[in-house]
Amino acid sequence: MRPKLPAALLPLLLSSTTLAADLKETKPCTVYNPSNGNTYDLNTITVQPLIDHKKAHKDDRIESWHARGYDYDTNFTMNFCAPVIEAMEDVVGVEEPLWKNVSAFYTVGKKTYSMGQASTEPFFRGRKLVLNYTDGSPCESNSDRLLPRKLNVPDDDDDDDDEDDWDDDRKGHKGSKTKEPVRRKSTLISFTCDRDSLAPKVHLSFIGSDPDECTFFFEARSMAACGGVSEAQQTLGPGGVFGVIALIAAAVYLLGGIAYQRTVMHQRGWRQLPNYTLWAGMFGFISDIFVILTSSCARFIPRRRGYNQLPTSSRGRDAEANGLMDQYDDDL
Repeated sequence: MRPKLPAALLPLLLSSTTLAADLKETKPCTVYNPSNGNTYDLNTITVQPLIDHKKAHKDDRIESWHARGYDYDTNFTMNFCAPVIEAMEDVVGVEEPLWKNVSAFYTVGKKTYSMGQASTEPFFRGRKLVLNYTDGSPCESNSDRLLPRKLNVPDDDDDDDDEDDWDDDRKGHKGSKTKEPVRRKSTLISFTCDRDSLAPKVHLSFIGSDPDECTFFFEARSMAACGGVSEAQQTLGPGGVFGVIALIAAAVYLLGGIAYQRTVMHQRGWRQLPNYTLWAGMFGFISDIFVILTSSCARFIPRRRGYNQLPTSSRGRDAEANGLMDQYDDDL
């Protein structure tokens, strides 16, 4: 009979599994795709704020990313995984402490509308890498710019039908105390891989919005959306890979040579090493070179001497004895 785990251990196992899965996401604005094993890092396209009105790096941008609205009569400004670096003031429907956290906005006349607060959590919707900003300015129920697009608007003189009754129930009767929650603008950005090295880091395009101007859709083409192996998996660089290959080759040469010399050639001791004669001769040659170099350098070392150095030849001793005798006669 197979033993059963205690019930108290199940939460621990589940928590350890969840922790192992969370280790894949260690950096903000980074997401791991288990379907292909790649990690997508959007920090490379994040516009960093200026330090003392100066760029930290030569290639840094001095403004956030822009997208043309074309027929939308306005342009859009946004940043990825960070607030825009432009100074925000008088944002419609957003409290002042939250102005510094706006990640996307557009301006109409003198009014600035937020399209969402900063988010550092990209995710996958199927195979698409997307980033979502929420909690922007309040949505407008009737938009002047969208009136030309509403072609199928019923006249007020038409008879009520079931759809009109449903609309009336949704809006509520006059005098009702029920208040609908405030809907706020949001932004959905879809990222597409672009490996063109001559293109800018990001090519941002405006796709459209819903009829209430509440959700805005964008497409961002960038190299950052192509993905790659995470830094945690890239533990070895090119030099490390070459070193590992060299170590494996050396181990195969050494172990294979020892096995051959021991089993086939019946060698024992140091002679079990592959090409023992070659390595022994090379070691002897290196030792001889070392002895020659050390003996040559020893000639340049100064020697310590005493009062006098006695001559070693018999002629020298006789000359010194005669000198001493002459000095003795002079003293007398």
